[in-house]
Amino acid sequence: MVFIFILAGFLGFELISRVPSQLHTPLMSGSNAVSGITLIGAILTLGNTGNSMIVAICGFLAVVFATVNVVSGYYVTERMLEMFSAIKK
Repeated sequence: MVFIFILAGFLGFELISRVPSQLHTPLMSGSNAVSGITLIGAILTLGNTGNSMIVAICGFLAVVFATVNVVSGYYVTERMLEMFSAIKK
């Protein structure tokens, strides 16, 4: 599993670094949608913790990290769209 994780990290880095700048905004919007789905799953997990403290902690961390990812993704997307609108003027 560690090998697959490391391989996925290298593959993701190579793919993202080779994306042209014109495609970053659409890709960021797509990743925000995926992060939104992750946030919903994290909230559902947090709601069904039962008596397990470990599951509650992991669910809480998942909600925090997914929320940060969604908010920062929309912030970056907004900044990129502002950069493109400045070029058109």
